[in-house]
Amino acid sequence: MPPATPALSFMWLEITGKCQLSCRHCYADSGPRGTHGAMTHGDWQRAIDEAAGLGVVMVQFIGGEPTLHPELPALVDHALAAGLQVEVFSNLVHVSARLWDTFGRPGVRLACSYYSDDDAEHARITGRRASHARTTANIAEARRRSIPLRVGLIDVLYGQRIDAAVSELTALGVQDVGTDRLRQVGRGQLADVDQLCGKCARGVLAISPTGTVWPCVFSRWLPVGNVREQSLDAIIKGRAVAATRAMLAAHFAGRTLPGGQASCGPYCQPTCPPNCSPSCRPQHNCTPVACGPQGNCWPKYGCKPSG
Repeated sequence: MPPATPALSFMWLEITGKCQLSCRHCYADSGPRGTHGAMTHGDWQRAIDEAAGLGVVMVQFIGGEPTLHPELPALVDHALAAGLQVEVFSNLVHVSARLWDTFGRPGVRLACSYYSDDDAEHARITGRRASHARTTANIAEARRRSIPLRVGLIDVLYGQRIDAAVSELTALGVQDVGTDRLRQVGRGQLADVDQLCGKCARGVLAISPTGTVWPCVFSRWLPVGNVREQSLDAIIKGRAVAATRAMLAAHFAGRTLPGGQASCGPYCQPTCPPNCSPSCRPQHNCTPVACGPQGNCWPKYGCKPSG
């Protein structure tokens, strides 16, 4: 019997679909032509207040590129005033002086994706020249300002310089570096439940720029409500959330490992890397892989440990 559903504790707030980059693997299909959607400043404030009232501890502002939303500083301030911890997941291509002030506030941390120590390879993945130099410079600036920062390396290309990138980040003073494989969701990909960790909608939810609520930022084809039409509390207690949890539990409980061994399912706490960044709350890891009794990673399910 699956464990009791945990209280809502973490939420992704995807405040925009706009981004300076055109990453070939983007799970959100965001880019320069993206928009801030239908959610108004008041809508986001209300969602943050409702989240705090339901026991959420941390919110992550994400996109698209959240630094492109003009209300990001005000929304971060609102979340902090509501007693929430804040993480901003940015590509760190451009950070204004005002945003550096926001990122330096107590209770705020940064996260970003990274791809290579090589300018050309990095640009090949992001679709923009100089993205490596800009992001690297802002990582160094975040470290200079002692802003808590974690960096996620995403393995997109065959032979990608992942290990060299880890060394580069370590030299910059970044201590929290994770790796993740390419997820087969988002731009040009089909919906695939096996790309998920199975814990979606269990203590976590995501809100899109249109107000649509998803079980997580990767499960975009599984909407469970809209905060512009319902309260967050009503969505959490609604039939769509319950049905999604049941579907995922059944799918992952029934999945088998190579050799016919039973999968540990979505309720296990696998120890094998990689962390799924940016999908998981910073305090906990989730991996879209099946784990053996000792937490072994099975290549069939795409686990690619770093190094």
